[in-house]
Order: sequence, then C-alpha cells, then structure tokens
Amino acid sequence: MSDMTGNGGHGKKNNRFSIAVLAGDGIGPEVIAVARRVVEAASGSEGASFEWTEYPFGAAHYLRTKEVLPDSAIAEIGGHSAMMLGAMGAPSVKPGILERGILLTLRFVFDQYINLRPAMSLPNVPTPVPLNGGKIDSVVIRENTEDLYMGLGDISSDGTLNAPMNLSRGGYKLKGNLSLSITPGMSYAAQVALNTSHGVSRIARYACETAIKRGENKVTIVTKSNAAPALYGFFEDIAKGVIEERQLKWEVVNVDALCYHLVRRPDAYGVLLCPNLFGDIVSDLQAGLAGGMGTAAGGNIGDGVSMFEPVHGSAPDIAGTGKANPVAAILSGALMLRHLGLDSSAARVEKAVSSYLMSASGSDLPFEFGGSRTCAQVGDGVLKKI
Repeated sequence: MSDMTGNGGHGKKNNRFSIAVLAGDGIGPEVIAVARRVVEAASGSEGASFEWTEYPFGAAHYLRTKEVLPDSAIAEIGGHSAMMLGAMGAPSVKPGILERGILLTLRFVFDQYINLRPAMSLPNVPTPVPLNGGKIDSVVIRENTEDLYMGLGDISSDGTLNAPMNLSRGGYKLKGNLSLSITPGMSYAAQVALNTSHGVSRIARYACETAIKRGENKVTIVTKSNAAPALYGFFEDIAKGVIEERQLKWEVVNVDALCYHLVRRPDAYGVLLCPNLFGDIVSDLQAGLAGGMGTAAGGNIGDGVSMFEPVHGSAPDIAGTGKANPVAAILSGALMLRHLGLDSSAARVEKAVSSYLMSASGSDLPFEFGGSRTCAQVGDGVLKKI
C-alpha cells in the first residue's frame, strides 16, 4: 500500500505513546476496540507501547449531560501523542451539534489542516464499477480548516444581515463584519468561504511530499474556478506555485469533471489536492468506488495532536449486532502508526489486512463485503496475519 507519512511524536516518551480515544456512538466503540488490539500487536516489533485514555464524548454523553466537549477535556487531549475517534452521532441529536461541537472543534483547536483520505483496491472486496485489471491507489489531500467550513455566515429573516466574521486559525486571526441588505426584503442565508495563501501553501506542500513518497511526479488540483474564480482561482494559483517550486507537474480538473472521470476510470488518479468542500465530497466518492465506507481510513493531521478515524457513520441500526466492519478503523490505526514514525508497524497492519482479505473465503469476509464474520472475528482474522 502507498506510503503517506506524517511526523508525530507529541506526548512520546521512550517509544511510549499516549493516545486519546473518543470511541463515540453506535458502532464506534466496537471498531475502535478492534483497531486498538491490532495497533498494539503490530507495533510490538518496534518496541512501542501505548497508553489509552478514554473520553465519553458523543451523542450518548450529550443526551445524558447536555455537555458536548468541555475546554478541560480539550486541554487534556492536547497532551497526548495522537487521537483515535470512532463515530459520532445518533438520530436523537440534531445534526450539526456534534459535528461542529466535537469534530470541527478538534480540527480547528489543534489546527489539523490536513485531511488524509487514501482509497485503494483491497483483495476480495467487490467494487461497484469494473476495474478491468486496473487498481485504485489514490489519496485525497483535503484542506481541513478553510473554505466553506469556517462557520462564517448567518440567516436573515427580514432582508438585512450583520454577522461578525471573527475567528482564529493556526497562523492567523480574522476580524470583520458581514453587512448585507436585499431589496425587496426577504429571508436569505449567507455563508462566507475563505482560502488564504497560508492555508493553501501548506496543504499544497503536503500534497507534494505525499506525491514524492509515492514515487509520483504530479499533483492533480481539484477546484471549480470557472464558477468561483476568486475563491478557487486563488487556490489554483497558490497551489501551482508551490508544486512548481518542488519541480513537480500539476493538472487542474474541475470537481464535476473529476467525479465523472473517477466513475469511468477510478484507477487513473494518484494525489488529489482539494479545497475543504470538494475534498469532503470526492473522498467519499473514492471510498464508494473502492468498495464502501468500511474501507475508508482517515487522518486529520497537523503539527500538534492529530486525529485518526474511520470515516463511516455511527450506524446505530447495526450497533451491537456484530455486523460492523472494522477494516476502516484498522487502516486508520495504520495511518496513526505511520504518523507517529512507526513505519514498519504501519506496513505490518496494512499487509495483515490485505493478507486476511486475500485468504478469506466468502463467508469469512465482513458482512459489508458479503460475508458473515462479526466485527471481533474480523479483528481476530487480521491479528492472526500479524
């Protein structure tokens, strides 16, 4: 599997790592429990050990206490080497409360400006489109702190709007006010997107480093500058400059055209550099093309504490049934190991997952892949390959 490395080590002592765990809701605790076992087993050869600190935050905790994520917990989490997250959410919690209160808060507070989403073909995992002998092996490098996800906007009920535009990001502070009026008066919504040279440059540098480590010489920039020339034309220009400085090639593809081409040739792309919104969409498409969200590992990476998570939802309808697929959580653990500098341990995890899937008969696969093995049994199968 392709090498996508970061550099961790915050909270590391003599090859001992402290990991904050937010297992969350639904199937989150089930898949994270399996991933932890695999991470520990794979890293023994490098003499690494882990101390896991569990935090209760998520839908169940919120419904019980009305507490989302207190500042005291954020401060504690900041002292760890990394974070593992299961899944957040329940139908009984209004959408947006946990997403903004936990996921986006953690990304912004710890300036996790990289969202790393690899997609790859896995043995015996059916794909929705034929690959005709090809192989999916791509990675979305998604800018994770800017664009339309900054929380800058408001709703007007009478035609006038005055919304403060104040926030802090890693590297800068934004201050201002959005003042609008519309005639004739009517209700409307306004959301402000922002791309900065600071934000685009650093994500473009990471994309270049990833391409080089993968043995590639090109980065594909995914935007929509023909429709939003200021916002995405700026993103393109900054990214092109960084890529050229690294003496790599670039290609610009409109996001709608990319989605079309991915469905027709999902094996045709390598490193995809995306603004926040488009990266969110394209990475889920890639996961679907690779066989499902159960294959989709993810990392939210910054220069401090980084967070690793399978990107599927909490799936409350199958929680506790054993039908959860832990493969994405296990592969997220591999991303965490590589980020912490445990490259050979990460490779062992990835190899074990491939070996397990390769040798599994139909019934030995997870439910999501057409088999009948429970979440824990899949974990046992992977552990046997380590």
